[in-house]
Amino acid sequence: MSDRKVAIVTGGGQGIGRAIALDFAEAGIDVVVADINLEAAEATAAEAAAAGCTPLPCRLDVADAGSVEAMVEKVSEKYGRIDYLINNAGITRDGLLMRMGDDAWQAVLDINLTGTYLCSKAVIRVMMKQRDGRIVNISSVVGAMGNAGQTNYAASKAGVVGFTKSLAREVAARGITVNAVAPGFIQTAMTDALPDKAREELVNLIPNGRLGTPEDVAAAVRFLVSEDASYITGQVLHVNGGMYM
Repeated sequence: MSDRKVAIVTGGGQGIGRAIALDFAEAGIDVVVADINLEAAEATAAEAAAAGCTPLPCRLDVADAGSVEAMVEKVSEKYGRIDYLINNAGITRDGLLMRMGDDAWQAVLDINLTGTYLCSKAVIRVMMKQRDGRIVNISSVVGAMGNAGQTNYAASKAGVVGFTKSLAREVAARGITVNAVAPGFIQTAMTDALPDKAREELVNLIPNGRLGTPEDVAAAVRFLVSEDASYITGQVLHVNGGMYM
């Protein structure tokens, strides 16, 4: 078994997940890039390899228990350890509640909340045997303050916070910490596509005066898995430029 730390990043093929995976790779951490889109996972893994780590790209459906178990087994076989789990995979299916279909509600809960449950449950067994580990769940500012047209997303991300605090209490005695990072509005392909006026109105809501970057979120995640954060558990670190305090 290698002495190098091993991190699983779900939804690691793009956006915030990709930034987290590459940040880990640059820090000398071997990264498992798990994504529903295998091609995206492989592209991120290639970048991580160029940074000097030994990556593992794999296709993962976080809402499918069989897919999750297979991924964890593959990781354990390859590395012999799992040190960090970053539950980042998530989707949106926005719409006002009065028009929201049951499928849009269920899909968001399945990926964002049940996915966090399934991945954590599969990995926690390994971490408890090691008596060491870090889990960081990606929540959202929307889970804390709400947002019209996102009742499903807000419910899922608020649920992630409650899950985080409860699991933190369950596993603290085994040397495992469980925390959450709640990003605000982050610069992504989606925000890049906004009209200038809409983007300006969005930025005006943020005291810091800019959208966040995926790297801002990655830095917060890396802190929470570090030894500097070993006495921090059950907490939510908001990364939102002051939009929500």
